[in-house]
Amino acid sequence: MSQQTARRGGAVWALVITSVAGFMAALDNLVVTTALPSIREDLGGALHDLEWTVSAYTLTFAVLLMFGAALGDRFGRRRLFLAGLTVFTGASAAAALAPGIDSLIAARAVQGAGAAVMMPLTLTLLTAAVPAAKRGMAYGIWGAVNGLAVASGPLVGGTLTEHISWQWIFWLNVPLGLALLPLARLRLAESHGTGAPLDIPGTLLASGGLFGIVYGLVRGPADGWTGGLVLTGLFAGTALLTGFVLYSARAKNPMLPMRLFRSRAFSGINAASLLMFLGMFGSIFLLSQYMQGVLGYSPTEAGLRMLPWTGMPMLVAPIAGILADRVGGRPVVAAGLFLQALGLGYMAVVATADASYAAQLPALIISGIGMALFFAPASHLVMSSVRPQEQGIASGANNALREVGGALGIAVMASIFAAQGGYETGQTFVDGMRPALVTGSAVVALAGVAALLIPTRRRTEREPAPVEPAPVLETAAR
Repeated sequence: MSQQTARRGGAVWALVITSVAGFMAALDNLVVTTALPSIREDLGGALHDLEWTVSAYTLTFAVLLMFGAALGDRFGRRRLFLAGLTVFTGASAAAALAPGIDSLIAARAVQGAGAAVMMPLTLTLLTAAVPAAKRGMAYGIWGAVNGLAVASGPLVGGTLTEHISWQWIFWLNVPLGLALLPLARLRLAESHGTGAPLDIPGTLLASGGLFGIVYGLVRGPADGWTGGLVLTGLFAGTALLTGFVLYSARAKNPMLPMRLFRSRAFSGINAASLLMFLGMFGSIFLLSQYMQGVLGYSPTEAGLRMLPWTGMPMLVAPIAGILADRVGGRPVVAAGLFLQALGLGYMAVVATADASYAAQLPALIISGIGMALFFAPASHLVMSSVRPQEQGIASGANNALREVGGALGIAVMASIFAAQGGYETGQTFVDGMRPALVTGSAVVALAGVAALLIPTRRRTEREPAPVEPAPVLETAAR
């Protein structure tokens, strides 16, 4: 990196830019859910059309994450970050101006593609800008902002729809994006990966496999798990991802070197991330409906009452990052996951059709602290488990697994809910939600066990390359 390029960088500016960009991308995963009735009233469309306004974003986002990271490592991380941010901002404006449901779905798909390029590079650019000794706190703030976005999506969407209009859930991104573009151009330092050529076969296999699996997971609850397209997506996606693993194990310049998974740190934190998002996304999906549909709160009231959970990362995650710097990420991540599991289990016990807020509050606080303790150290562990030139694809892979976990969580929780309960009455909703929350609790506890398998601090955080040396040509292609 040249001196001139390096001078452009700054840890504080990088933290602000990457945190806001990550917030925008993470928020749009769930922000549309509470606006669907208003969208249908304005634009029309059948139920499956409305579902696609959510699924189109999830699909392109999950499928293109690793490809976006690879492009950034090959052609410049700041350059591709700017490109992804531009696409995301333009697609947000197009979604707000959509004259019909089909054009809205198309804009959401483009939005997801822009976010897929932008999101994994936020963590890589932040890592490059912040000194190693201060990364824990930086990851803490970045993780707090991203965690808040994931958890507050329904609140933000519901509040804007209720008090202004549904179009503002998309207009919100436009001024933020326009403000970030010149700041990112002037204040972020450019960085690259190994400079190896793009792995076209690996990209096609990984993208096709992720598309099939995520498509099957997001459409399964709506279309039925025995539907032809759902089964085709799941089986074909699994076959393509299996082919991707076999190909990458032998390829000269694979997009995602399989040797990275020989590292217990890399494998452990990715397994924990997938399971954490499986349990968390599915639980938020049901709890936001529980507070509105069963307890009778408006979207804004429900969101405010969930603040002890959703807002806790803003308070605790920076502290978690500092703790990770001092004692290592493994104990902090594991403690957070076990607290999250305890909170979900507690909520399953106290949830009733007329539960008081006081009865739910301890569960929300425990879950919030647990989520906050997870985000910052998890990011630190991902980035410190690989070489600096491999951090881009490591971030992309981790984000892709989180997205698959989130889609799988909603699918699993919705299926358990449908099998045990329904929307007929408040009691039938609780009957379905309780076993789903117990399942979510068990999955997050399993994530805590996976975190305990991560090696100690000395190996995962002081040594940048925990896997055996490999020639430069065998590192991750971008």
